[in-house]
Amino acid sequence: QVQVVESGGGLVQAGGSLRLSCEASGRTSYTYAMGWFRQAPGKEREFVAAISRSGASTYYADSVKGRFTISRDNAKNTVHLQMNSLKFEDTAVYYCAITLYSGRNLLVIASYDYWGQGTQVTVSS
Repeated sequence: QVQVVESGGGLVQAGGSLRLSCEASGRTSYTYAMGWFRQAPGKEREFVAAISRSGASTYYADSVKGRFTISRDNAKNTVHLQMNSLKFEDTAVYYCAITLYSGRNLLVIASYDYWGQGTQVTVSS
């Protein structure tokens, strides 16, 4: 079992920044890639960013490319999402997810095995 806990959400004005963190605990030696998804009210959960086990490969949704940066610290079993130049449309609950296996499509929800409870990000216009 792997437990996933997000932190760092909050209220910020448009143009501001937030840094989300996600800590994994439990059988973390089996974790592979980690990702962030988000879900806005009335919308489906969507991919935001993902990072490979080594951190050498990163993936971003087009809507956040150039504004968000994903990173990980394997020694601390954490992944971060630095969000800059936030827009009103970035408002959502952000979820951290972990996959235990290589070779999966990291852009899709079904590829992930464990999820956090989510952290709210609200961007005021």
